Amino acid sequence: MDLLAWKNLPASRRAAALRRPAQSAQPAIAAAVRAIVAAVRRDGDAALRRFTEKFDRVTLRTLRVTEAEFAAAEKSLSRADLAALRTACRNIRRFHAAQRSKDLRVETQPGIVCEKTVRPIGRVGLYVPGGSAPLPSTALMLGVPSQLAGNPVRVLCTPPDKNGRINPWILCAARLCGITEIYKVGGAQAIAAMAYGTVSIPKCDKLFGPGNAFVTEAKQQVARDAAGAAIDLPAGPSEVMVIADGTADASFVAADLLSQAEHGPDSQVVLVTFAKSFAAQVALEIKRQLALLPRRAIARRALAKSRVILAASPAEAVEIANAYAPEHLILQVRKPRALLSKITTAGSVFLGLWTPESLGDYASGTNHVLPTYGWARACSGLGLSDFQRTMTVQEASPLGLCRLGQVVARLATAENLIAHRRAVTIRLQKLAR
Repeated sequence: MDLLAWKNLPASRRAAALRRPAQSAQPAIAAAVRAIVAAVRRDGDAALRRFTEKFDRVTLRTLRVTEAEFAAAEKSLSRADLAALRTACRNIRRFHAAQRSKDLRVETQPGIVCEKTVRPIGRVGLYVPGGSAPLPSTALMLGVPSQLAGNPVRVLCTPPDKNGRINPWILCAARLCGITEIYKVGGAQAIAAMAYGTVSIPKCDKLFGPGNAFVTEAKQQVARDAAGAAIDLPAGPSEVMVIADGTADASFVAADLLSQAEHGPDSQVVLVTFAKSFAAQVALEIKRQLALLPRRAIARRALAKSRVILAASPAEAVEIANAYAPEHLILQVRKPRALLSKITTAGSVFLGLWTPESLGDYASGTNHVLPTYGWARACSGLGLSDFQRTMTVQEASPLGLCRLGQVVARLATAENLIAHRRAVTIRLQKLAR
């Protein structure tokens, strides 16, 4: 990991220090995704089978997971495994259920009533990453709020392994959330299938879930197409920033950095600290712990694109964090809440020595589908409201129209929208008779 002193970097170098690694390949990724999306729109299920054979190296007879596969998955997990899933599910449900919003009704003036009412989105597509690190936790993060929201149609896509099977943890997690419609499709092709529909996979109104750079690009492409689907947020390769002072434990910091680096070679980890000596301690711990990891080759590739930044003060560390807008921000400092009050852009924040990012990834209750690539400047992490939409309603009594009508007529005249004015005045004339 490169060591950079922030105060010595010009503005251009600072921007480069905080650039995500996958961005340099963006034009090539975009072109590849466009070709995949076009093929799925043209050839439907046939394209999905071709891409599954090409990318997942398995030939499938059917795309949908069967009831027998659900039953086999449940039998393959131990009681302790299932209990862990249930505990995580319960915490996630408790936190998201607390986010329920109520319908509201306001009489803005006598005779004018305005309302806001909540409705579930009709058809939602849930993407759960698979491959070398299947993520049953993501099935919970998407399944729980969609169940609470009451979405009538819930479709889940996740890539199969080389034997054509879905990871049993994912199937059991999905079933805990009442999801039964699961398809063995991954990558950009899964996003295209849920956005446009095929013979097997229903077209969805909105797509959810994290993924690699190809999945993220596919989500953004279908969201730009009126015939496609809306998306939750840009949630791509995982990233973490750790701010650590002299009170931090170097072994904890190293473990937190490695927990994100092992996600994939396009993940990024950034350490912001205040002393070269502490950075050196973390480097030694990373080297020691890296040797213990089964996914050390993946983590090593991610670390090669990551950074250690020396900040001159806590205020400068906050400036760096807000400029980077990390997906995950860990504050291993003496008074983490003092820094938290100044943090304006982060997907999810973890406070103090005893709060590893892993808690949020799995079971604390918060959602781990979070904005990456700096999108935390404008986007929030996933919540219950993302699976719902609101409608406003208004109703005027004759008295209300009489009192407000002339105001509306005057404003419509100012905008030279005479039909708008007449829609009011024709009613006022009727009431005046």
